[in-house]
Amino acid sequence: MTDVIRLLTRAQKLLRAAADEAMSAHGVRIGQNLVLEVLWERDGLSPGELAARLQVATPTVVNTATRMVKDGLIDRRPDPGDRRLVRLYLTEKGRSAQAPIEEARARLAAHALATLTAEERETLATALQKIVDQMQSPPAR
Repeated sequence: MTDVIRLLTRAQKLLRAAADEAMSAHGVRIGQNLVLEVLWERDGLSPGELAARLQVATPTVVNTATRMVKDGLIDRRPDPGDRRLVRLYLTEKGRSAQAPIEEARARLAAHALATLTAEERETLATALQKIVDQMQSPPAR
């Protein structure tokens, strides 16, 4: 079983490095692409709403958003109905990154999965989802 964990860890590290390289070519850091993907679907979310969709902690989104504002990918604006609440909006740079980022991710996925059959891809996706679900539940005591 430890071989599976070792292989998963190695695959994750290699995929992360390749994704980081692919994203940075378009002025986006790894992780920022995930924030962008959510905002491409629904612009103007609060950090808490974005965190819920990404299944991460709100401070993680706040820290990432701070970098993304500095990088010119998003803007922070007060909520029109509740001035205490902040909403995150794509800038033109953030919007224009969509096509190149999606293309880069598609190329990365094609490369990573090139040697798998359609059935193996489906099995892998199912197995990985089961692992994610299991790891999100508390361990048995």
